[in-house]
Amino acid sequence: MRRMRLHRLAKRLAGAVTALFAGSAVANSANCPRQYALGTSRVLAVDAETYPRVGLGSFPETLPLADHEVVLTFDDGPRPPNTEKVPTALAQKCVRATFFLVGRSPAAFPELVRRIATEGHTVGHHSWSHPMMSKIPLEQATEDIDRGIAADELALNGVSITTPSANFFRFPYFDSPPAVLDHLKSRGIAVFGADLWASDWANITPDRELRNLIERLTTARKGVILLHDAQARTAATMPFLRYLHENDYRIVHLVPAAPTVTNAEIPP
Repeated sequence: MRRMRLHRLAKRLAGAVTALFAGSAVANSANCPRQYALGTSRVLAVDAETYPRVGLGSFPETLPLADHEVVLTFDDGPRPPNTEKVPTALAQKCVRATFFLVGRSPAAFPELVRRIATEGHTVGHHSWSHPMMSKIPLEQATEDIDRGIAADELALNGVSITTPSANFFRFPYFDSPPAVLDHLKSRGIAVFGADLWASDWANITPDRELRNLIERLTTARKGVILLHDAQARTAATMPFLRYLHENDYRIVHLVPAAPTVTNAEIPP
């Protein structure tokens, strides 16, 4: 019974967070205090039924983005001091992004998780310990996922539960075994790959990372972009936002779709 109450609480929180984020992002685009900032163009609510697996680097389908629309996503944080520089740069341009957190970091730096959420970004999940999930048993993989979600939720909401407020997950290394994919689908958790990335996990300079992004985006013209806020080279590459603005790209902010409430869940 307690588990059911927590599940319902998480669903209500998710709906509230969706409404809050959606309203904030629209205001961000229209009312940014910096008149000529890049801004956030629109909000896209994502649910696991409509978009169970997205990102052309891993899956056959991706999000319905128009030409010159991009989604910014960041993995592996939060990790000071680099993560702190990323939302600062985003705020300067009135841009909203999605951060996929590795649970060990929210456990160590919960205040950074709360800052990310308070500034209007979406918090997704990226496991507890960042393992290659095809190399471990299914039970261990699901335990690592749940431990990561619980750490993220504790940092965000003060409650250690495995029902995520935002039902977004990205596999470490894009390593997505079929059994784990099926497990996440059964729980209504949307899985994100990416359409393009900067290769910022490699030992490259910020200049090379920036050129990677520009070259790949010039070819793709739109898409879900993967970056790593824990990397110093990525924090140094945030002038990429200026490139997006100067080349007429538009930012799409992802939020979890509000859960569908059935009659059975409405209290008498």
